[in-house]
Parts: sequence; C-alpha cells; structure tokens
Amino acid sequence: MKIGIDQMSFFSPHLYIEMSDLAQARGEDPNKYLIGIGQTRQAVIPPTQDAVTMGANAAAPLMTDELRQTLDLVIFATESGIDQSKSGAAYLQRLLGIQKYARTIELKQACYSGTYGLMQARDYVAVHPDRKVLVVASDVARYGLKTSGEVTQGGGAVAMLVSADPQILTLENDSQFMTDDVMDFWRPNYATEARVDGKYSSNVYQEFFKELWDRYRKQTGRTIDDFDALVFHLPYTKMGKKGLQMVLPEADELQQKELLAQFEASQKYSRQIGNLYTGSLYLSLLSLLNETPGLKPGARLGLFSYGSGAEGEFYSGILQPKYHAGLVSNQVPDLLSRRQGLSIAQYEQIFEQTLQGSADRELEIKNDPAQFVLAGLKNERRQYLKQH
Repeated sequence: MKIGIDQMSFFSPHLYIEMSDLAQARGEDPNKYLIGIGQTRQAVIPPTQDAVTMGANAAAPLMTDELRQTLDLVIFATESGIDQSKSGAAYLQRLLGIQKYARTIELKQACYSGTYGLMQARDYVAVHPDRKVLVVASDVARYGLKTSGEVTQGGGAVAMLVSADPQILTLENDSQFMTDDVMDFWRPNYATEARVDGKYSSNVYQEFFKELWDRYRKQTGRTIDDFDALVFHLPYTKMGKKGLQMVLPEADELQQKELLAQFEASQKYSRQIGNLYTGSLYLSLLSLLNETPGLKPGARLGLFSYGSGAEGEFYSGILQPKYHAGLVSNQVPDLLSRRQGLSIAQYEQIFEQTLQGSADRELEIKNDPAQFVLAGLKNERRQYLKQH
C-alpha cells in the first residue's frame, strides 16, 4: 500500500524585512547576509500571530466539511509551544472545526518533530488505510535583536494531509535516523529567545547529514544516482548547500548540475521567509515542487531532516503523477507578493511586543489580514479568533 503526503498548504504572516536593510542597520556588509547566509528577506511575526494561529491558517485551505467530520488524528509539531501542558493541536481542532472524536497531540524535538509527526501519520494510515491524518509544523524562529542568530529568524507553518494513495509523495520505508545529546541550540523555559552556538550547530548539522547519508547507502544499497533531487532542512539556505556539496563529488558532472539546479529551486521560498524550524524541510519541498518545471512523476527525492539537540533523519519519497493537484495553486507566490515591507525600526518595535506575563490585554487585530488571529489574553487564557 502506498502512503504519503496527499495535500500540502503553507502560511506565513503578511510582514517582512529586507535583509540588506537589516545588514545596514547592524553595520554589516549586505553580502554577508545575502550571499554568506543566503537570505534575501525575513518574515516578521506580529503579536497577533503565534504557532497556533499560523498552523490554523496553513491548514484551513485543506479542510472540507467531510474531512472535519472524519479526521481523527491531528499532530502538531512545534518548538514554539504556547503552554507547558495543553497541546496546541487542541486549539487547532476547535479553530478548524474538526469533530471531537479525534486525537490531538503536540510533538517537540527542535526542528525535527515535523518529520516524526509525518512518520507517525504514515504508520497510523498503514493500520487505518481509510483514514487521513493532519500534520501541522508551525514555529516562530526567534533569537533576539542584534544577536548573531537574528539573521536566521523567520516563521510560518506547513500543513500536510497524510493518506493512502497520496497525490503528492509516497513515503518509502527506508528511514535512517540518529540522536545525540549535544548543546548546539536550546531554549530555557524562562526565555522567549533561543540560545545557539551557531558555528557548532552548523558543524553538527553537516556531520549528521553525512553520517546518515553513508548509513542510508549502506542499508539500502542505493547511491546518489538513484536520486533526482535532495531536499534539506534550511534554517538558512547556505546550510543546505553546504550539505549538498558534501555528496556532490559522488555524482557525475551532469547529475551535479541537475542536483544543484533542484537545490536552487528548493531554497527559493526559504530565501524569502527565513527559518521555519519544524516546517523548514517541508517549505523546501513545496518550493521544489512548485519551482521545478522539469521534475517528473516517479522521481525519487531524498529528504534530510535535522533538529538541534540533536536528532536527524534521512528518507526518500516517490513523486506521484498528479502531485500538482495536491498543492494549493499559486499559494506561496501570492502570499509573498501581498506582504508588507517594514523598516528596521518598525520590525524592532513589533519584535518587543510579546504576549508575556499574566495580565489581561487586547491586541490590535484589524491590521492582520489572516483568517485566524490571536486577539489577546484574558484570565491567563489566549484568545483565538476566526476573523472571516
């Protein structure tokens, strides 16, 4: 039985900054950000959006009346959780109108948990082939103003429906994964911004990829010749390119050009959005599917997922004949074209407007065009609204 990703959808808020403006404000050469890091723009998350609202906004285009009544498993992957106890998936269930006889669960392992959620969904469908599972990977990448990690901030959500006989990608049962307790990135309970050892984290990412790639080849007997594209988790786009360059010498000259061209297509959206944490790999996949006209059904894609702390997985999927039917038509280009650019002063003001503390407050939602918004805090409870 074929099982995999049947439909995909994406959301990121309506605000952004130019990385060249940020570089100038921080006294850096713009090329350090544009070329050295590989980022052009960065999504800015207003106080009226969080991991829950972004997840709901991403999933909404996939919902139908029939799905709302039959969906019985919602998996919410995030490292930007809004509660130490209650699952963000429970909020999604209500906001999306999903029937109450459904399991809703939140997963955490840095940027990796979106992939684990996808694999759990696959296993569930294997036992219940008539069911579908909603997997949402949603995060706010936040390091702090004037920090070394500021250039790799961003945010957004990817929603995926997993089913038998999927329209987009079948998942092969060939995953190779590994875990190691390292302190390359973490966020203490008392902090809203992550802590990161940037150079060390970059090295661990590359070491995980190479070790898993070598293990995958040994376990499956496949080589780089068996792949039409390699898709990477992209905390920033240069990171994935470094990973790809580690294995390119295994390919002949023609395939090297093809793999590089596919990577350029896969990183196009991430260059404009920034870091999605749990959704980053799947934004790369969306970008590849939408921006590569020559990608043919039956193509084997290799996908590398990494989460600091650290856990990684390499697996493959087979592109399906009607994969475009599972994508929301022109969704990401339309979203990018409608965004509003901010000055660095405006961005810094928004960055400081976090919903911290226990005091009641109302947020100004009229300027947020999203369907689902965070309207404030009342009796220590987040107030989520559907605007339209």
